[in-house]
Order: sequence, then C-alpha cells, then structure tokens
Amino acid sequence: MSATDSAVTKNDNDSGLAAKDPAKRRRALLIVTFVLLFAGGLWVLLWLFVFSTRETTDNAYVGGNQVAISAQVPGTVVAILADDTQRVEAGQVLVKFDSTDADVRLQQASSQLAQVVRQVRQQTDSATSADAQVAKARVDLKKAQADLARRQPLIAEQAEAPETVQHLRDSVDQAQASLDAAVAQAAATRAAVEGTEIATNPSVEQARANFRAAWIAARRNNIYAPVTGYVAQRSVQVGNSVQAGQQLMTVVPLHDLWVDANFKENQLRHIRVGQPAKVVADVYGGSAEFHGKVIGLGAGTGSVFSLLPAQNATGNWIKVVQRVPVRIALDDKELDQHPLRVGLSTEVTVDITNDKGAMNAAPGNGQPIAQTDVYEQMANKADEEAEKIIQANLSKRSAN
Repeated sequence: MSATDSAVTKNDNDSGLAAKDPAKRRRALLIVTFVLLFAGGLWVLLWLFVFSTRETTDNAYVGGNQVAISAQVPGTVVAILADDTQRVEAGQVLVKFDSTDADVRLQQASSQLAQVVRQVRQQTDSATSADAQVAKARVDLKKAQADLARRQPLIAEQAEAPETVQHLRDSVDQAQASLDAAVAQAAATRAAVEGTEIATNPSVEQARANFRAAWIAARRNNIYAPVTGYVAQRSVQVGNSVQAGQQLMTVVPLHDLWVDANFKENQLRHIRVGQPAKVVADVYGGSAEFHGKVIGLGAGTGSVFSLLPAQNATGNWIKVVQRVPVRIALDDKELDQHPLRVGLSTEVTVDITNDKGAMNAAPGNGQPIAQTDVYEQMANKADEEAEKIIQANLSKRSAN
C-alpha cells in the first residue's frame, strides 16, 4: 500500500472515532449522573431514617462505685483475708488487727456492766427494805399513841404517876421522829431507782453504753467488706501499723455499673433523659451488645471540673469543642451475662427519635443510691451481748 492510501485510511478511522466519542461521553455522563443521584438519594434516606435519629460517640467509658476500705481504729495488721481480683461478700472480714488491748477494755466494760446491774439490784432491795422500816415505824408510833391515850385519863384520878405519862409522851415523840427518819431514808433510797426498771436504770444504761462502745471498738479490729464486689488496689501488708482512716484496699461492685459517654456539645441538642441507648464494649467487640437508657447529663463540661480549669479570657484564644458526660444506666442481667470492668472503652449510640423529654434529671426521691447494713448489724450485736450480761445478773434475783 502506498503512502497516500495509508493516509486516507488513517483519516477515515479518525473521523469514525470522532463521531462515536460524543455518544460515549453522553452515556458515561448519564451513568455518572445516575450514580451520583442514587448515592445522594441513598445518603438522604440514610440521614432521614438512620443518622438523624441517633447520636454516637466512642469517647465513652464504663464507670462504677469504688468503695475505699479504710481502718476505723489504729492497729497492727496480723492477717489479710482478701487479695486483688478476689470476690468478697458484704460482711466478710478483709483484714484483722491485733485485738489484745481492745479485748482487755471489752472485758473491763463487761465486768463494769455486771457490777452496776448488781448495785442497782442492791439499791432496789434497799428501797424495799426502807419501805418496810417505814411501815414498822408507823406501827410503833400507833402503839405509843395508843399507850398514851390509855394512860392519860388515869392522871386525873391520880391512878397513874405523872412521870409515867411523861415517859409515854416522850415515847410518842420518839416514835414520830423515827417515822420521819424512816420516811426520809426511804425517799432517798427510792430516788436512785424510782420510775425505772433495773435494766433501764440510768446507771445501767451508762454502763451498757460503755460496754457497747468497747464491744464495737473490739470488733473494729476486724475490717469488714461493706458491699459485695471485687478487691482492687490492696496496699496493706502483714505487720503494718495502720492509723484510723488509712486506706487499705478498694472494693468495686461490678453488678451496678454505668457508662459515661462524653458527647460533643453540638450532639446534645436532641439528647434527653430516658432515651434508649445501645452500648458496645471493646472487650467483647460486636459479640455482646448492652442496652441501657440515659439517666442524666453532666452539670458541666470536663474542663470546668478539671484541676486547672481553662482560662478563656485571654488574648490568645482558640475555640475547642467541649464535651459533656451523659450517664447511661446498664441492665444488670446483661452485666451478669457479660461482666464489664470499670474504665473499659465503649461505643455508645443514643436513639434520639423521641426528643420531647427533659434534658435535666428529675429530683431524687430521697432513697439512698447506695447503702450497707454491715455496721448496723455490728451495733445490733453489741446490744444483744449487753442484754445477755444484764439478764445474767438479774437471773438470781428473779429466781428468788
């Protein structure tokens, strides 16, 4: 083929491609436009039905109560009965102190209580005896008055010597004085026991209180777990000399936990108390999902409550988006199935479909958010032991 024929063929091919390019471009533009419209429509639908109905953050961490275990009395550690990671029950002994001195004081208080009960018993018996003396003095007075009345008419008939009658008058005066003395003595004796039983006598109550204090002080040489949970941060060692108030370990209840989700301030617009929330913990990945609800929003941002709050009223200032902690209550049954630990990272999604609720939590109902009856049981036991001592020292009198 000559050069001229080749040139003609090449020009024909270029003309054909040029004719086809506009059609291909239009087709490509239509496809791209359709894809963009479809993606845009899909995004609008996702926004309307998914993204606009929820707020999500991964700045969320598991929170819980950390109960500090500290000594109530000074002492020397002789035994440690719980270690880190171990589960302890409420009322279980965690640490024991040397109780020699406390036991001695308890024995002294016990003896003092028994002695006071016996003294009050004696005072009660003395009051009864004094009443009997008053009755005897009244009888003696009546007898002396009767003798005087019988002998006095005989003086007019000179049948009785005046000296005899005078002696009788003196006997009456003496009997009256004895009665007055007996009445005064009985009143003084009854003053210590009148109006109360032996067990409720003020002296017995004072001795009971001293025994109760000594009994509780002796029991405080054993440090008890106020709540059920897991031991953490144990710092106490055998032989340590511990002062009152010194922290020895921490007990963390893992049954009643929550999540503090730190949402950005522009995410709080539709978050309300009572909205359902979904929580995914990093420790379980997607294999476990927790369901909770919003129970309150923090009273301020984290920067306000920090040790060194930010000072924004300065010449150089850069706006930083603030975060507010939103507390999410978790379901205890789900926590039993998939236990969590304090401080674990989570991702929280709050359903904000219904945003008609209150942003601030309702006032408290006056019920305690956490409580223990371990120390109340200790006080009740002290009262029971004191009552045993009182009854033991009353039993002989009752038998008589």
